[in-house]
Amino acid sequence: MGKGVKSLQRVEKQKQRLLSMVYRQKLEEVTSLQTACSSSIHRQKKTLRDLKHSLQRCKPRASPEEFALIQEISSQIKERQNAFFDMEAYLPKRNGLYLNLVLGNVNVTLLSNQAKFAYKDEYEKFKLYLTIILLLGAVACRFFLHYRVTDEVFNFLLVWYYCTLTIRESILISNGSRYSATCKNHGKHEMSLKENQATKRDSAWH
Repeated sequence: MGKGVKSLQRVEKQKQRLLSMVYRQKLEEVTSLQTACSSSIHRQKKTLRDLKHSLQRCKPRASPEEFALIQEISSQIKERQNAFFDMEAYLPKRNGLYLNLVLGNVNVTLLSNQAKFAYKDEYEKFKLYLTIILLLGAVACRFFLHYRVTDEVFNFLLVWYYCTLTIRESILISNGSRYSATCKNHGKHEMSLKENQATKRDSAWH
């Protein structure tokens, strides 16, 4: 009986080791495919840009038939560029300046629609819950808690909230979300105002 249990444990360990090896192998294959796809897309996008510029130069002296052909080719180029944009949404890419300053060169690309939707849903919940908490905190600080400590804690929470919000929005944008640059800049502007407000209040207390 004891030998049977030991044999079963040995088989389980070998199975786990094998699964770990297979996982690492598949992960290396995925990474290699991502690199190859990114390089291929980069080369093809450069080729399309060069072709587009060549067509633009040919337009002024083109005959009506050639002009129609140029328009058709330009339409196909635009379709290819849109297809490349959709493909790049699932490939690792360089972070923007803001994310690079905050997180460094960390891959924040989510590789499936399910992961993207889950992250966006979690972002919306985070924004909703923190907005409610901050609203209640603002009311409490305004009418009930007239203390320096609570004021500083509330201002710290505001700054942390806007910092976290802009980071999360940048990650969403990096993963193909349609959040506009205006929304992100508004968040950064609000964050700066809250930091300035916190500094002024701290000076007033002194």
